[in-house]
Amino acid sequence: MVKNNAIIKQQRTKVGAQHLSIFLVLLVVFFLYNMFNLIPWGTAQFVVPLFKPTGEQLQKVGFVKFDGLVWASTTKDKEALIQGKNVPVSKDYINRDYIFDFTFQKRTMEKDGYVKGSDEFYVRSEILGENAIILQPYIGFTILALDIAMLISVLITIVLPTRLGLLSLLFDRQIDDTKTKIRLQTGFSDQIVDLLTLPDDKLSEKDFDEVKSAFRVVWNRTMIEDIEESYKQVKFEEFFHDDINIVGFRNFTLYSRIKEFFSDFLVKEILDTKNALLWRRNHFQIFKGLRLYMSHHITEKYQNFVTGMAYGGAAFLIVAVGIRGLKFIPAAKPSFILLAIFLEFTMLSLLAITLMYTEEEERMDKMLKKMEDANRSQLEALRGQQTDIHQLANALVGQTAEIIKSRVEKSIEQYMSSGDKVQQVIAQEIARKIIFGLRESDEETDKKSK
Repeated sequence: MVKNNAIIKQQRTKVGAQHLSIFLVLLVVFFLYNMFNLIPWGTAQFVVPLFKPTGEQLQKVGFVKFDGLVWASTTKDKEALIQGKNVPVSKDYINRDYIFDFTFQKRTMEKDGYVKGSDEFYVRSEILGENAIILQPYIGFTILALDIAMLISVLITIVLPTRLGLLSLLFDRQIDDTKTKIRLQTGFSDQIVDLLTLPDDKLSEKDFDEVKSAFRVVWNRTMIEDIEESYKQVKFEEFFHDDINIVGFRNFTLYSRIKEFFSDFLVKEILDTKNALLWRRNHFQIFKGLRLYMSHHITEKYQNFVTGMAYGGAAFLIVAVGIRGLKFIPAAKPSFILLAIFLEFTMLSLLAITLMYTEEEERMDKMLKKMEDANRSQLEALRGQQTDIHQLANALVGQTAEIIKSRVEKSIEQYMSSGDKVQQVIAQEIARKIIFGLRESDEETDKKSK
């Protein structure tokens, strides 16, 4: 039965073809939309207000919006005729002082009055100099379009049901994985871990006796074993009564004891899991699920990878700027520079998000204090063991001396009873020396005892 439940759970949390297909379709659709709609519109909204004619310049020339994302300067007479009519751009209407074309249409000198490829944006302004600026969106804005498409796809798949959304499935799986980590770190049962991470409203609906039994286990488990202060320990029954608010008891008392006995990080895991369960109930609470996944999965496994990519993007940007400084990239075609800038922007954004969700390291003095509290009882036990070992060593030394004496006496007795005259003489001399040495040893022992 347990094996079948594990198989069902694994199948439920496994990334399937539908998850990848939906995510990739969303990514491609939004990328194409961004590339051919959002990027041209956004670029126009950024560039045109900065470099269009203003002030005294508008007194001399007219400025008209043509059909599509095209703006150009014209004479005052023609401005009155074509203003607001969205007519197609033509060389008969423009005077080439100001031209802003953010369409994917090819332009020719004979028909339109300026030359532009179908894969280029065209910007001409007196503020930018004599030469027109040619932007290649497939080079300069691909990274930006992909970033926006990725962001939208991620948000949508977070909100989708778990059986369809890729990120939704990953968030849901991370909840179970974090519960398992809490169980392994604390040794608590699955039932206790569920009660510790249960949202407040669900905990208040639980059976009181069930909660009391589980909380007693947590209380006893988080009791600091201090021999000198054991009589000061408060018993669970003295604190937990029938009228107590179990939600408040868990959120303040038990969490504080867990924090003191284990670590701040464990309590953070419990709190993030509890908030993620709110996301599981309502997928529109995106940031509650996002925090658990980022803090306890991405930052733990991919932080160094993201940092490395950020440094790689910075290196690419430095190379691009260096090439631009050597004039190998003309000022009139800055698309490669835009590519490097948006790439580094992406890498730094990922690094910033990763650092935002990275748990802060504890101060060294706090860590030492926790280690001291956790090992206090072990230190007392080691001291007791040291005394016992010392007594045992003394006893063993005394027994060893007696064993040596008995063996020497037996050896001397054998030699003295031997028929060999030489062995008898040697044995007698050895016996005399040993007896003399033992007497001196006994006299020194008596003096020390006095």
